[in-house]
Amino acid sequence: MRAPTLFLASAVLALSGLALAQSPGPTPAGGWDVSTLAGKWTYRSFINDPTKCCDDPDPKVDGANLLNLLFAEATFTFQLPSPTTLTGAIDWDGGGLDLQGTVTGGDTGTPAVRIVGTGRPNTSTAYWEYDYDGRLAYRWPNGVNQVPALVGSVFRAKPHGNNPAGLVASFIAVKQP
Repeated sequence: MRAPTLFLASAVLALSGLALAQSPGPTPAGGWDVSTLAGKWTYRSFINDPTKCCDDPDPKVDGANLLNLLFAEATFTFQLPSPTTLTGAIDWDGGGLDLQGTVTGGDTGTPAVRIVGTGRPNTSTAYWEYDYDGRLAYRWPNGVNQVPALVGSVFRAKPHGNNPAGLVASFIAVKQP
């Protein structure tokens, strides 16, 4: 009697494997090519505060609270000297940082970046250092007009002014046309 049970178990496993094979999943490289990283991106970072900010029925109050979470808004500009090397800048009104980084995962999965941003000599950002870690968001197979987005976190690696090192914020950068 073990043979029918074994056969049934094998059939169930085979069918469940078939169902898994047919379910949608990430495409190689998350659907985005490493070259997607090159260009300009609108960057926004947010303070990681878990307090809900949108419970007040007054939109003026909610808007003010939500804006208080905005840490920075800027423009990333990336060049890819090689498939594993990234250079560029992050610029905002009144300042910016020079960027050096690495790209990983482009040949086996979703491209990810590790970037060090350093202040520019003789500017208001001299001696600043921020580290960025991010990856391209999943590209949905049936997404309509999906724009590439880079999501991750930013870390203040060196203190500057009255701002101590160690702050961590989340960021979203959206590719510009």
